[in-house]
Amino acid sequence: MHNESGAVIPIQNIYYLLCYAWDHLDEGAMVDVDSIESPELADLFARVLLSGTRHLIRRGFDRGYLPFAEAMSRLRGKIDIAATMTVNLQRGGVAYCEFDELDHDVLHNRILKTTMARLVHVDRLDEKNREGLAEVLRRLRDVTPITLNAGIFRRVQLHRNNRFYGFLLNVCELVHENLFVEEESGRRRFRDFLRDEMKMRLLFESFIFNFFRIEQRVYRVDRPKIQWRGEFDDQAARDLIPEMRTDVCLINSERKVIIDCKFYRDAFQRNRGVPKLRSENLYQLFAYLKNKELDPGWENCEGMLIYPTVNESLDLNFNLHGHPVRIRTVNLNQDWRQIKRDLLNIIDV
Repeated sequence: MHNESGAVIPIQNIYYLLCYAWDHLDEGAMVDVDSIESPELADLFARVLLSGTRHLIRRGFDRGYLPFAEAMSRLRGKIDIAATMTVNLQRGGVAYCEFDELDHDVLHNRILKTTMARLVHVDRLDEKNREGLAEVLRRLRDVTPITLNAGIFRRVQLHRNNRFYGFLLNVCELVHENLFVEEESGRRRFRDFLRDEMKMRLLFESFIFNFFRIEQRVYRVDRPKIQWRGEFDDQAARDLIPEMRTDVCLINSERKVIIDCKFYRDAFQRNRGVPKLRSENLYQLFAYLKNKELDPGWENCEGMLIYPTVNESLDLNFNLHGHPVRIRTVNLNQDWRQIKRDLLNIIDV
């Protein structure tokens, strides 16, 4: 996957970012993404959905109680008297019954089937993946396709016994958001969502938060709100002040580290061609430190800015009004094991 500079983030690393960000690391480990040779996102998501669906085939697709209505001679469930009378079914000794029955045609299976059916037709998809998708789709022949939209993913209700679907539905939603049809050719392609800085910032923030929560035990990981330390004449003025919510805080008895995660194509801003740190990032971090320092135990809190990078590295240390500040980059174009080591080294664990 490419950014504006042409540098590459391997799709395997994108996958690990997603697994951490979605908090589905265990489920993601079931997929052998290291064996994927294709650089295409479509092949990555096809392989993930194939592996996940084959896992569901072995354990059994989830079922749920769905409402049915049918004219029948043997009473079942609730009789719809009005419908029975309207069609005059009682003369034949039958009644119109409403009842619930366990069925595979539940919303999460419908979303899964529809997404895979769309992936089958993606341009340049590896033929093995295309054949695999067609095979598992036949196992879902009794599941009804559905029209996908942004809101439909929020309607799915999962529980402990079918939690695995949550991981697959995250993939389905990402496919839905980034798969498009070219108007002229009619071919289906993926948008390079690495170019969407807002989405990638949220993804990178969630990844960093869950990575530190899972991979170390030295610090408690939290996202505390920070209150502005100001004097307000009335409640209306206070209500208009936006809240400050940190991306990641690492907390123990000895250290308090406020981390802000940023995702840019370039970690610098340019002043007449001269690279400078982004002033708005420093202003934001400084506001966090100065307002949080008044809380007991946070007097010497530290600040850190973390940027992803694929072609340049930063490791800067300085002091702002008594608060240690560190600027670090994480190279995403390297072996995943080294990325893990680099991140743990950032926080000295």
